[in-house]
Amino acid sequence: MFRIPLLVALALAVAFGAGIASSVSALKATVGFGAIALGPWVAFPEAQTENTDPYAKAHRARAGKLLYGGAEGLQFTAAIDSNGQKLSSDCTYDIDGITPPARFWTLYATHANDQPMKTGAELPAATNAWTVLRKPDSSFVIHVSPVAQPGNWLATRRVGAFKLVLTLLDTPTAGSSGLIDLTMPKIVRTGCTDA
Repeated sequence: MFRIPLLVALALAVAFGAGIASSVSALKATVGFGAIALGPWVAFPEAQTENTDPYAKAHRARAGKLLYGGAEGLQFTAAIDSNGQKLSSDCTYDIDGITPPARFWTLYATHANDQPMKTGAELPAATNAWTVLRKPDSSFVIHVSPVAQPGNWLATRRVGAFKLVLTLLDTPTAGSSGLIDLTMPKIVRTGCTDA
């Protein structure tokens, strides 16, 4: 008597469960289409425009993020170094070079799940265009490390894999035209602990 309704309920539970699980995994897998990769740095210039794809819209809504408009800025992320190895918080990296033209830029580290890394009030958790020390040719070297470094230092915590987020604000590169000709700073691993 209850066999048919029980089988229908079981089939619906499996279908809804599989559908929800596949949707969540698809949203975690990608920010969307149209990625631009410049060395280890990846940006999605179409993610904040009206031409964005449905996956990018859903990813943005799920994360609760407000992205910059096309003329406001562009956010680059890096999960690997310039040699293609995954960024590890047990290692020290040098971010060496210059950024594309921008009125202002910021750089900070996040956990692998894109949550900003909290390092403590006394440690430099972020740097920007106004505070970075530059060489005479306007290039810079920023040391990313869990151990204090001389010069420009971006502190990390030993949490395993992490990402770097470089946000360019009020930049002509926010339009996707011309992104291919840009030069981004290199991310070079300089050493790791034996922990």
